Amino acid sequence: MKKSDLIVALSAKEGIREQEAFEVVNLLFSGFTDALRKGARIEIRGFGSFTIRNYPSYLGKNPKTGERVKVSPKKLPYFKVGKELKDGVNNGKVF
Repeated sequence: MKKSDLIVALSAKEGIREQEAFEVVNLLFSGFTDALRKGARIEIRGFGSFTIRNYPSYLGKNPKTGERVKVSPKKLPYFKVGKELKDGVNNGKVF
């Protein structure tokens, strides 16, 4: 499912214009992004949780030249699936 599919589905299910659904979806995603940027944890019961993981710098290798390069430390979002979603995918149950 793409973001545009989500907008169309929300519009159809709630009977709102696609522009309004677009704004709702963008508001939700920007809220998630802002929360993660601030280091907060996002938990959606039955679905999963999003956190930020910190990775230290390390020496990597340029695959083209073989040259050793220093890779800067970074923060990446991490998703941990919830039990209900995992069971639903594995057993075909809809929550």
